[in-house]
Amino acid sequence: MRSSRELSETTPLGRPREFDLDTALEGAMLVFWRKGYEGASMSDLTASLGLTKPSLYAAFGNKEQLFHAVLDRYDERTASFLSGSIRALTAREVAVGLLRGAVEFHANPGNPPGCLMVQGALVGSDTAGSARRETRDRRNRLREAIQERLERALREDDLPQDADPAALARYLVAVMRGMAVEAAGGADATELNAIVDVALTAWPVSKKRRRRVELVEE
Repeated sequence: MRSSRELSETTPLGRPREFDLDTALEGAMLVFWRKGYEGASMSDLTASLGLTKPSLYAAFGNKEQLFHAVLDRYDERTASFLSGSIRALTAREVAVGLLRGAVEFHANPGNPPGCLMVQGALVGSDTAGSARRETRDRRNRLREAIQERLERALREDDLPQDADPAALARYLVAVMRGMAVEAAGGADATELNAIVDVALTAWPVSKKRRRRVELVEE
């Protein structure tokens, strides 16, 4: 992908026309988010970005390379609540931050419904194999980061000793992905928060944390 923020394309009159790389990438992200990798045709992308195919290829490479760049941008959009939640002080705060943050993200009217990582490339023909692998790998990296944080919580006695950090990480990711599907189907913030309320009732509490809560309530 070209590193310059401003790229040019030749107009029918032969004059160079400048376009903003960030704006173009944002437009491509919205197309992939709404239509998925295979559902987004090159015609969809060029029409949304206001570019010709040669200009799009010159700026981003092929469709697969553009999709990878879009995923980087999507990661930036979700990084604030994901990374901030993983750095929370307690395991429960990690869970609350991730799940409530996902609700806020999906309820944001500025975002298309659902999750680009979930619906971007889960299904499709063999030609979309690379896109599916990329989204899968990124989802796995998030799950692994959550698991590492919960393993630390287990060492710090912030989870019961019989807790399984790997299973808990998968549980959190499964709830988040499920909410993304619900949001894509029209669920609003109230409905999504109700899912979180139920999900948190299953969150394990260590004896150390339970005693701390009891002392506060006394």
